[in-house]
Amino acid sequence: MARKVLFLLLAAVFFLNGLPLALAGNVSGGPAMAPVKPAIVSPAAHFIEAQLAGYDYRRYVYKDYCAGENSYTQKAFIGDNYGHIPAMDEAAAGYAGISGISAALDLNYHSWGGYMFVNGGLKAGSQSAAADFGVLKDGLSLTGAAKLVFYAKGQTGNEQVEFFMGGLGWQNGRKLADAPYPDSTDKISLGYVHLTKDWKQYEIPLTGADLSHVNCGFGWVTNNTSNPGLAKVAFAVDEIYYLFPQKQSPMVFLSSYAPAKTNTDDYVVNNFAYAYDNAMAVMVLCYVGKPERAKQIADALVYAVNNDRDYHDGRIRNAYSSGDPRSFPNWYSAGGKAFVRLPGFILFKDMQWYEDQGTLSTSTGNAAWVIMALMEAYRTIGDESYLRAAQRIGDFVLTLKSSSGGFTGGYEKGGNAKIKYKSTEHNIDLITAFALLAEYGSGAQKQKYQMASDYAKSFVLSMYDSKKHCFYTGTTPDGVTPSKAVLPLDVNTWAILAMPDFTDRQKVMGFVERNMGVGGGYDFNTDKDGVWFEGTGQVAVVYKMLGDNDKYKAILRFLGQNAGADGSITAADRNYVTTGFDWAYGKRVHLGATAWLAFAELGRNPLAVHDK
Repeated sequence: MARKVLFLLLAAVFFLNGLPLALAGNVSGGPAMAPVKPAIVSPAAHFIEAQLAGYDYRRYVYKDYCAGENSYTQKAFIGDNYGHIPAMDEAAAGYAGISGISAALDLNYHSWGGYMFVNGGLKAGSQSAAADFGVLKDGLSLTGAAKLVFYAKGQTGNEQVEFFMGGLGWQNGRKLADAPYPDSTDKISLGYVHLTKDWKQYEIPLTGADLSHVNCGFGWVTNNTSNPGLAKVAFAVDEIYYLFPQKQSPMVFLSSYAPAKTNTDDYVVNNFAYAYDNAMAVMVLCYVGKPERAKQIADALVYAVNNDRDYHDGRIRNAYSSGDPRSFPNWYSAGGKAFVRLPGFILFKDMQWYEDQGTLSTSTGNAAWVIMALMEAYRTIGDESYLRAAQRIGDFVLTLKSSSGGFTGGYEKGGNAKIKYKSTEHNIDLITAFALLAEYGSGAQKQKYQMASDYAKSFVLSMYDSKKHCFYTGTTPDGVTPSKAVLPLDVNTWAILAMPDFTDRQKVMGFVERNMGVGGGYDFNTDKDGVWFEGTGQVAVVYKMLGDNDKYKAILRFLGQNAGADGSITAADRNYVTTGFDWAYGKRVHLGATAWLAFAELGRNPLAVHDK
C-alpha cells in the first residue's frame, strides 16, 4: 500500500550540507501525435497546469527554505575577518511563501563583508557539495534572462547594501589567472541601495550580459563606510529569481503538497514530488488536450528512470525532488555521472541534510502508474522515448514476479532490501500497466506483457472475499497469508476500474458505502475518522463508470464544495486522517487528490485500457 508518507520516520543522513538544488523528447516512429482536442473544463486540471506555468519565466535562486526550485545552494562568505563569519538564517520570515533569508554583518568585527550564493560542485563519491571559485566548470547557463528580481528590506530602514550577481573569478574588471572557469560576466549590480523598513522589489537588468556560465547567481556585500553610525547592518531578502522574457517550459517534477511552514513537522515533505502524483498529473494533462504541459513531467520521468543516482535497472523511486530533475553542472553521482535529484530536508536540531528512506525506495504500484503515464504520453505525443522508458520499467517489474502468484511490493530501505509482501493495489495497477505495454508490443514481447497482466489479475482476484464483498490489502510479509487488519478503499475502487469484467462490482460498492462512507465523502479505511478526498474522487469515477449518474453528480458536488477557488483540493478534510498503515493524511493541498478530482470532473477512468 505504500504510495506516500506524510508523517515520516526520519531516515539516515545522506548527502548535501547545503540546501537542495533546484532548478522534449525526440519524436520518431510510434503513433502519430493525436490531434489536440479543445481543453475540457476541469478546475482541478487547470490548477495542475498552473503549477507548471510557474516555471515558464522564472528560475529561482531562493524561493523558500529547502524548496526544490532553489538554485545556487552553496553559500560562500567574503569579507575581511574569516575568524568571525556571520550566519544567515535561511528559514526566517519572508516576503512571500513560507520563509525568507535574514542576514546581518556586525561592523564591530568587520569593515566589510557579505555572501556569494554559488552553485559549487559535488565530486564523484563525495557526500557534500562544496563552494567553488572558478576552478570547476560548474556555472549554470542563464542565457536569455532579462533581469534578476528580488525583494529586500532593512531592519531599521537605514541600511545600505549592495546586491549583485556574477563576478566570481573576476577582480577589478579582470579575470583572475587562478580561476580557469570564471563567471561569463563580471559583477553586475545596482550599486549600494538604501533599504527601507518595508519590503521592496529590486531589479538588476541583465540585457546584453553574457550569462552562459554563472556560478555566482546572487550575492550581497556591505561595509562600515556606507553605514555610518550603525553597529550592525541587518536586513532580509526573499523571492530571488531570474526573469526570462521568453517561455522556457522546462522538464519538471511538481511538489506533491503545498509548502508547510518551517516550524512544523509537515515542512519536511515540502520538496517531495511523488512519482504516483506526477504520473497522474501527466494523464490529466493528456486528457484535457495539454500535451506540451504533459511533456514537461513525462520528460522528467524519462530522465529519472535513465539517470538514477545508484541504480541502472529501470526502477522508479517513490519520490524525487520537485523542480528541475537534473543535477547541476559538476554535481556527480558516485559513478561520476549526472543524476536525477532526490528529495530531502534539513533538521533544525543539527542542521544536517536528511533523506527519507521510504521516498528513496521503490513501490511496484508507483512503477505501474509511471508506466501508465508514459504510455498515455506516448499515445498522445508520439515520442518513442516514452515507450522505451515504460518498457524498461515494465521489464524491471517483471523481476518482482512471485512464484506463488502476483508481484511483490518492490524494494525498501532506500532500495537495498527486496519487499516480500504482495500488495493488491500494486497488482491492480499492473493489470493496466502491463496491458498497455502489451497493446503496443508485438510477438513475444506482446505475449510477455499480456501474461504479466493476467498474472497480476489472478492475484488480485485471489484477494477477493466473496462473503464480505471486499478486496484485502494484500499479503503479510510471508507473501502468502492474506492481510486482513486494514481494509482500504482504493483496492476496492481500483479493482472495479481496472477489471470491467468483474461481476461483483455493485456488491463491492455496497461494502464501500456501508464501511467507508462518511460526511458525504469516503474514508481511506473503515474507521471513518475523516474524509479522504483522493479516495472520494475514485468513488466518483467508479459511479460514472457504472452509469449511476445521480451518485456521480452528488459526489462531484461534494468535492466541488471542498475544493479551493483555484481548483485544488486537500488530501483530507482534517488533519491526521489515519490509514492504518505508517502514514496519515492532513488538510493540505495535495497534487494526488487534485488529480483524482480532475479524473472525476472529466469522468475519466485512468485504469482503463483503451484500444489504439
